Amino acid sequence: MKNSNNQKLPPLERKPDGSLYRMTPAQRKQASALIRRECCNCDGGNCLVLDDGDTCICPQTISFSICCTHFRFAVLPLDRTLEAEIFRDKDTKCCFVCGRAFVPGSNRAKYCPDCAARVHRRQKAESERKRRASVDN
Repeated sequence: MKNSNNQKLPPLERKPDGSLYRMTPAQRKQASALIRRECCNCDGGNCLVLDDGDTCICPQTISFSICCTHFRFAVLPLDRTLEAEIFRDKDTKCCFVCGRAFVPGSNRAKYCPDCAARVHRRQKAESERKRRASVDN
């Protein structure tokens, strides 16, 4: 029995030589955590799509290759950085503060989203202090 949801999804991307994209062990660990947290077809580590009366472990959690279309097109886009690291189609930058890789929203981005909020708050406070100090009373 085919799942109607998977019929709407495009086929998996492949490398020019025809092989599937592969993940490093660290990327696979991140992907497994993302699947357990966000995938609607994952129930306690078991794949509901492949369930035919007997429980079946989710193949994407144990595989180093991208083999599940639902994971690729519905779950992986939730973590843009991981998606960019695996497929290398989007440029990633290193955060100027923490050094972590992130996908920039523009060509001017220097900080990951977590550090950007802290840096912006610090710069704004510094600017306000400078403005208040220059006011003649």
